[in-house]
Amino acid sequence: MPLSIVILAAGSGSRMNSQQPKVLHQLAGKALIEHVLDTVAELKADNVFVICGHQGELVKTAMAHRNEVIWVVQKEQLGTGHAVQQVLPQLPVDHQVLILYGDVPMITSATLQHFVKSTGKSQLGLLTATVDNPSGLGRVIRDEYRQVTGIVEERDASDLQKQVQEINSGIYCVYAKHLQDWLPQLNNQNSQGEYYLTDIVKMAREHGVAISVSRPKDVQEIYGANTRAELAKLERCYQYWQARDLMLAGVTMFDPARVDIRGVVVPAQDCIVDVNVIFEGKVTLGKNATIGPNCIIRDSFIEEDVVIEANSVIDGARLEAGCHIGPFARIRPNSVIKTGAKVGNFVEVKKATLGVGSKANHLSYIGDAIVGANVNIGAGVITCNYDGANKHQTVIEDEVFIGSDCQLVAPVTIAKGATVGAGTTVTQDVPADTLALGRCRQSFVKGWRRPTKKSKG
Repeated sequence: MPLSIVILAAGSGSRMNSQQPKVLHQLAGKALIEHVLDTVAELKADNVFVICGHQGELVKTAMAHRNEVIWVVQKEQLGTGHAVQQVLPQLPVDHQVLILYGDVPMITSATLQHFVKSTGKSQLGLLTATVDNPSGLGRVIRDEYRQVTGIVEERDASDLQKQVQEINSGIYCVYAKHLQDWLPQLNNQNSQGEYYLTDIVKMAREHGVAISVSRPKDVQEIYGANTRAELAKLERCYQYWQARDLMLAGVTMFDPARVDIRGVVVPAQDCIVDVNVIFEGKVTLGKNATIGPNCIIRDSFIEEDVVIEANSVIDGARLEAGCHIGPFARIRPNSVIKTGAKVGNFVEVKKATLGVGSKANHLSYIGDAIVGANVNIGAGVITCNYDGANKHQTVIEDEVFIGSDCQLVAPVTIAKGATVGAGTTVTQDVPADTLALGRCRQSFVKGWRRPTKKSKG
């Protein structure tokens, strides 16, 4: 059956105490509503409607790249039932309609696919869960035959109904033709003075429409975030799920609670990840890669047997097999560290290639450079790539030795086998197999004495 998805995202989220819409607050570095949109994309629905209201233009602007979304405006926020009423004119009458929420980001595609399929001919499906503490949540009311008769919000529930532990997730799958019939009949005779979508369950019962119930695989899937404290709880749960998946794939994590994944990690077997590591964007790990503590790795490809020591930042780079990075190294975008190369402490590499077996062990900046194989770059070496207006490239060919505290003023080429003596400023190309020196002649002043501090008295 054709499927339309309706995502409710019009609420103000006042309990967030924020100037931005609740659905734009982030979970694992991504807006809550984008998590939902990414999930429903896997369902391949015919239509995806997002109902926005409070600061709706901010939501639309933030999600402007989501071309699949059909935006619907709820000018007044009069409840969930009123929100869905806004989309009725655009709902094809022969569609199943899956109703979701922009602030419930952890629902999985597997749960939704099963839910839609299991609803089938029942024509109204509810996603529910049983929890130990249902306080503040709507209760699912059943009769003596365990058939669902309705849903009651906590504010409107009797003391007996409050003891029910089966809660309503607010997620429904329903035929559009029933929504066309039922939603205009909603009233706001309740403690909130709102039009509750939950009332359609009672209407279905009254009209003899079959009601089916499904459960998520993990109850956390249906949790939303109304406060920053609740959002923090979702974050920790989400991060545990990501860490669990990595460990199942063969990754050792010294403390899963102290690793954050804000994107996608593609792991291989026998990787080791220490504490306080943050992964962002898409990161691929090769076999036996080792990530030390306090590292940030973003949009990078890391091959097998790579070692990244503590406090290093890898951003948009490719680290080939067996290379060694850090501690306290920074590899910036468009950099490639070739097989077996080493980038040591307090070395920054930017838009550069460091060749096979080459090493820059400490305190250097290598920017806009092509470095060949088996090159040694001493401490304090700088490729001076910027003239104040334009960037220029430095080329260092194979088997070059560059002594400490040298400046290579680009554009410049150091040819194969050349040596640059410590303290040299290179402004011209250096021929192969030659020594380049640019030091001042050392001199001595006999009898010279250091100044002494004058007495203030």
